[in-house]
Amino acid sequence: MTTSELTLARAPQQPAGRADRGMTRSGWVLFAAVGVVWGIPYLLIKIADGGVSVPVLVFSRVIIGTLLLLPVAVRRGQLRALLPYWRWVVALAVAEVILPWLLLSAAEERLSSSLSGLLVAAVPVLGVAAARLAGDRERLTPGRWAGLAVGLGGVALLMRPAISGGDTVPVLEVLATAVCYAIGPVIADRKLAGTDGLAVTAACLGLAALVYATPAALTWPQAVPSARVLVALAGLGLACTAVAFVLYFRLIAEVGAARATVVTYINPAVAVALGAVILGEPFTPAVAVAFGLILAGSVLATRRSEPGRTSQREADTR
Repeated sequence: MTTSELTLARAPQQPAGRADRGMTRSGWVLFAAVGVVWGIPYLLIKIADGGVSVPVLVFSRVIIGTLLLLPVAVRRGQLRALLPYWRWVVALAVAEVILPWLLLSAAEERLSSSLSGLLVAAVPVLGVAAARLAGDRERLTPGRWAGLAVGLGGVALLMRPAISGGDTVPVLEVLATAVCYAIGPVIADRKLAGTDGLAVTAACLGLAALVYATPAALTWPQAVPSARVLVALAGLGLACTAVAFVLYFRLIAEVGAARATVVTYINPAVAVALGAVILGEPFTPAVAVAFGLILAGSVLATRRSEPGRTSQREADTR
């Protein structure tokens, strides 16, 4: 889906000797598949919002992901290893699933899926700021400062018409989602490095399912939603969560974690394209310019300071 999935999946460690493999044909196929699958959730959330409440939407997604991934984590015997880190697993679950998926789903009740996807694309820019606040003292070069300014300029360009049209609250909800997604990599990198990524993912989804079980039950639809909504919910849980994680783990093993995280830049383009083609959402010159600014700003702001040396923390904020 989003940077959320990228953060939860970042924990698996590279096998020795495979950290800098080139892009093979299978690597490109996996890269394209993950980029598309994690650009789809914005469209599916928009569709599902029309038939169920936000708690039901989020619960449906996390429970499907939990039922598919938790048994795998149990068989691998990795859940017990998370016990010493349980506070940080809870913190990551809040930052990456429980709070942002609520905010994003609520925001898309009023915002277009493409606008939501573009606003969330500012996560790499916000991630740099989050890492600095958490104590990262890597020097920000003039190019990286320029990237922060350019990326935030793209966000401002998107915000202006939405706010002038009275959509201030949902815009702020999406930006809060982006802030959560920016905080998540800091928690994962500093507190959960070396833990099993699939186990962390299953634990976070399971915690979210527990949190949303009661609100979902209280707001459960009285009538069966339309087939379109049911397909969207199934797609969110199955394809955009469980299957996407499996593909991403394979991508990391194939091409390395640093290259795999570049998929972050593909998601917004997919979200915009699907919103325009399937939902008829407008693709204006301002949207095109804003996307270019956010993408350019993200690339500049997250560039490594020293050629040839990329820390894991820096890679995770891409």
